[in-house]
Amino acid sequence: MIVRSLPSPLIRSTLQSFFIRSQPSHCLRHLHARASASQPPTPQPTPFVPDASTFLKLIGRNLSQHAGKIPTWQSLFSLTSTQLRELGVEPARTRRYLLWWRDRFRKGIFGVGGDLRHVKDGGAELRVVELPVAKAAIPKSRSTSIAIGLQRTKRMIVNEPPEVIEKSLSLQQLKPVDGMKVVGLRTIVGPYVQPVKGTSGSVATIKVQEGMWEVRRGVEG
Repeated sequence: MIVRSLPSPLIRSTLQSFFIRSQPSHCLRHLHARASASQPPTPQPTPFVPDASTFLKLIGRNLSQHAGKIPTWQSLFSLTSTQLRELGVEPARTRRYLLWWRDRFRKGIFGVGGDLRHVKDGGAELRVVELPVAKAAIPKSRSTSIAIGLQRTKRMIVNEPPEVIEKSLSLQQLKPVDGMKVVGLRTIVGPYVQPVKGTSGSVATIKVQEGMWEVRRGVEG
């Protein structure tokens, strides 16, 4: 019977170090990638949704009462369902609703106002702009009106400061606000918008409110 002695701790440590160093770099990168993939990334806050308390206020279902338990943006997107339960976020359907909205936000799916870029103190200003349409975008059937000197234009609702609008020469330079439409000549119509006095509805404001993004029970998922 041959008795083999076990390698000393020093030898085992040396062998382990050699094994790690001998692994191809792409294998190590793959392991790191798998570890990172297990935790979804935390999205960046937006001008309309700058912090966790605003997010909870927007999605409704009385989740704003838990703002003190979820104080940071990082915690909002990293707490598990079990951790939320331990913090007192009840019932289970409320936790599922929060996680559902959290996943949507990661994918860039927002409620009304989520795409606004110029926001101050939770509010934003919307304006109707009218700009000429490029000839390439005009249907051939309407080319006659261009031939007789009529300028074709298009109206859209934007969230841009007046000085930016004045410098914009085409529609391609401006981004329309989702969920809004122009009714009549220049009236802004959309959820939660308030017209500014003296503008005939061509300028309106929208402000963060409780439950703006709330989805009724049974619809989510």
